[in-house]
Amino acid sequence: MPVELKILAWGCVLAFVHIFAAAAAKTRQYGRRWNMGARDEKLPEPKPLVGRLMRAQANFFETFPIMAAALLMVAVSGRGSAATQAAAFVWLGARILYLPLYAAGVPVVRTLVFALSVAAIVVVLWPVLF
Repeated sequence: MPVELKILAWGCVLAFVHIFAAAAAKTRQYGRRWNMGARDEKLPEPKPLVGRLMRAQANFFETFPIMAAALLMVAVSGRGSAATQAAAFVWLGARILYLPLYAAGVPVVRTLVFALSVAAIVVVLWPVLF
């Protein structure tokens, strides 16, 4: 199996981590009854950690489909290389770092880590575009 597909699988695991981290924080704030209910009621503003985890999750799901498609295209087309493999690892590492950085409210470093993950997506896409 191509390395890029293994990284994609780990990206799926990371997607679950984002979902469950945000859900656990929301449940701590709003309670189990809210979690298991229809969630129709208006809620108070999320606490800072809850809001950051929700935004980090949204950010992940804005770019994950692009990386997933890029990794699949590279694997299916046979255009994978040492560069696409390294970029896939860089992307995964950056996205793993991004979650705790965002949760902790670290400003500039978080943005640089995000930019690194986007650059890695470009490197993976490059061989299927050109």
